[in-house]
Amino acid sequence: MGLLIVLALIAIGLAIWEPLSVETRAAPAPMTHDVRIVRDDHGVPHIFGKTDADVSFGIAYAHSEDDFSTLQDVVAMTRSRLGAISGAEGAKTDFAAKLLDTDGTVARHYDELPADVRALLDGYARGMNLYADRHPDGIRLARLFPVNGRDIAAGFALRSPFFFGLDSVIGKLVAGEPLPQEGGPALPAPNSSPTGPDADMAGSNAFAVGPSRDPEGKTKLISNSHQPWRGGVAWYELVVHSQQGWDFAGATFPGSPYPFLGHNKTLGWTNTVNRPDLIDVYKLVMNDDATQYRMDGKWLPLEKKRVWLHVRFGPFVLPVPKTVLRSIHGPVIENDKGFFAIRYAGIDTLTQLTQYYRINKAKNFAEWQQAMAIQGVPATNFIYADAAGNIAHIYNAMFPARVAGYDWRHVLPGDTSRDIWHDYLPYSAYPKNINPGSGYLVNSNNTPFVAAGPGDELDPKAFSPLMGIELDMTNRIRRAIDLFESVDGPITWPVLWRIKYDTGYSRASYAGDWMKTLLALDPKGNKRLADAQRLLSQWDWKLDGKGRGDALALTVLRPAMRKSYNRETPPDAREELTAAADHLAKTFGTLAPPLGTVLRLRQGPEEGAMKGTPTIDLPLDGGSDTLRAATLWNVDPDGRYSVYHGDSFIMAVEWTRDGKVRSRSIQPFGQATTRPDSPYYTDQAKLFVEHKTKPVYFDAASLKGHVSSDERVTNAR
Repeated sequence: MGLLIVLALIAIGLAIWEPLSVETRAAPAPMTHDVRIVRDDHGVPHIFGKTDADVSFGIAYAHSEDDFSTLQDVVAMTRSRLGAISGAEGAKTDFAAKLLDTDGTVARHYDELPADVRALLDGYARGMNLYADRHPDGIRLARLFPVNGRDIAAGFALRSPFFFGLDSVIGKLVAGEPLPQEGGPALPAPNSSPTGPDADMAGSNAFAVGPSRDPEGKTKLISNSHQPWRGGVAWYELVVHSQQGWDFAGATFPGSPYPFLGHNKTLGWTNTVNRPDLIDVYKLVMNDDATQYRMDGKWLPLEKKRVWLHVRFGPFVLPVPKTVLRSIHGPVIENDKGFFAIRYAGIDTLTQLTQYYRINKAKNFAEWQQAMAIQGVPATNFIYADAAGNIAHIYNAMFPARVAGYDWRHVLPGDTSRDIWHDYLPYSAYPKNINPGSGYLVNSNNTPFVAAGPGDELDPKAFSPLMGIELDMTNRIRRAIDLFESVDGPITWPVLWRIKYDTGYSRASYAGDWMKTLLALDPKGNKRLADAQRLLSQWDWKLDGKGRGDALALTVLRPAMRKSYNRETPPDAREELTAAADHLAKTFGTLAPPLGTVLRLRQGPEEGAMKGTPTIDLPLDGGSDTLRAATLWNVDPDGRYSVYHGDSFIMAVEWTRDGKVRSRSIQPFGQATTRPDSPYYTDQAKLFVEHKTKPVYFDAASLKGHVSSDERVTNAR
């Protein structure tokens, strides 16, 4: 009996210790906000407020109405408590937050942010707090609220470097595995097998067409981001209006007080992930007891700090101790090969919070570039267009001001301060292609030296190799350039949509070599393998659902795409073709099922892989690294492929010759991706699979007649 009592007490302790061990955050200083949240036909919130901070408050409240669960994941992540919700996987992110010292970054630099930026962050926090106060039954983790502006800032400090591969570098170092190859093709280090950034974050297309290529003198922009369809970096559409002059339509991520891409009245932009070398790793020289490292002939103490990760195991959250290390370079990781320090673009800064807000409010190209010159966003391509007829591709990155004499793409010596950079190259040094003669610009996660077609490209020799600019070419950019160059005359909307929804593969891409390898295999008497080769030999190189070999081509091309994107050697051809042929034959009874039977858009009843009858189940086209992107999928219990990453938020914008702006958009599911009881859970799915879009009601006048709800939200007491 005594043992049972002890065990019961231990169980109770494990059940309640986690919330008691964390410090309750102070809410922002009291301030009254009053907004209208008007939802249109598809539930997109149009938020009207007197001040920008009011609008930010409304953004948080509206997003909470649609996806409070994911917003809580983001808050837990910023508090290093994600492991208490999602277990070991979440704890990895919590460890990264401790390792990068995001709380320290906020403590050091939050008060340096402009007052209007801090007001925006606190307004957003108040919106989440109000929703949590009104819906306590929906809170998944005790003492998660209230939040404040510092919590929102911490989320930016943590997530931003993951977009250029820092999570992959940390993961490889922790595991003692060869490091990813950064900054494009280079000779690998001896005995290494570089793995590159995580392919799960790969993708995005961006298109801009200037008035010289439109019969009516319009400027056109298509935002075609490829993000996960659920979770903390899934797009959320919104339109905002402030009496302080903030009018913007676009999309944001959970935890952000403003849109990251879209358009205002006079200009707009979209983003694609770029991959310059922005991460440097240093091998430290340690003393005998590993308490000091050598620097410029002297021994310096290695900073050590014990942290506790909160990790859920079933009904209990267990405390797991870890030690985080730090040198003057940055975070340090120990593995069986030694001690390695990391330095990365944007380390210990919050400036991106200001930059994104300022480009939201810019009124013309000069103001927008002035905001870009703040240099706070560590990495991402910007494709820009405006009412004045300008189009531009800005290869944006915080390029470290490196010195010559080191191999910056591999592990660096950690015992000299000469290779520790502290500054960044100026905005004037960035690669920029502005108003090319071709009249168009496109980027699909490729080198910035291919964007506008032959004769209108940047010269690679004009940029220092120390910038680490990638030279990668995706299938999507090869197809896009070929298709744009084949247009003799105006690039009208039908032409532009045909390019965007192209499902083809270029024989000049990795797909060409991969197909040759597959077809050259000796089937060795394996009839199914021989039949698969015969089917692929007749394939028309498009994943439009019309060819007999589409499903087989889709299946064998994804592993080749992933290896190519990650800068690895191709996979084993016999293994991949055998696995693909076996799966299709056993699941569908044929090697040639219709593509739409295999590739599906599915939502519900549970997120992720299907475990029951889905709420919606529709056929898809496209594939990995096609302009119509269906990049990643789960194989569901019925053998079909449930896509979870690819074409996500799509927005098309045009400015007419007289400066009027119109736009259309679409999402794979709807506004409320985690709320099956919402009318906006899957209401956009049919349009999405049919390559259709819906109107964006940018101003109050166009919104009339399309209102599904109109609510006033205030925290006034």
